[in-house]
Amino acid sequence: MNVIAHNRIVYNCDSLKNVNASTPSLPVLDEQICFALYSASRAITARYRDLLDPLGLTYPQYLTLLVLWESGPITVTGLGARLSLDSGTLSPLLRRMEAAGLIIRNRQSTDERRVEVSLTDRGSALRHYATNVNDVVCAATGLELDDLSSLREQITLLAEHVRASH
Repeated sequence: MNVIAHNRIVYNCDSLKNVNASTPSLPVLDEQICFALYSASRAITARYRDLLDPLGLTYPQYLTLLVLWESGPITVTGLGARLSLDSGTLSPLLRRMEAAGLIIRNRQSTDERRVEVSLTDRGSALRHYATNVNDVVCAATGLELDDLSSLREQITLLAEHVRASH
């Protein structure tokens, strides 16, 4: 018997192999919160892509710029934490942004292990061109601003609870 235990839930993998696809107890895709969040994320990201392409930005680059516009210079570690990105994803992203002339990476003189990311003039100037991007995406949702704010708070709380459950 092949049994997997995961956080107090025990799965008998042998019995799962014999489950008929028409069994009513099986999850239905359209009833899954994971699929609803995934589908909404893809739709919103696609809308951002349409708006960011003319600016020469990808969605992750835009998120990076949002952090820098908001906070000013920040360490790579701090940026990764803020964006929930690991260094394997963040380093190539920053390399491309630096090659595009949007950011500068500098080792801190007090601790050479720490790298600080800051905006170039070009990266700062993009803020002016990107000001309406969020408004257009918010309008595309069809939701009122208060409803969007409430939804964002609920999704943020959901993510915090899921992270804390590990």
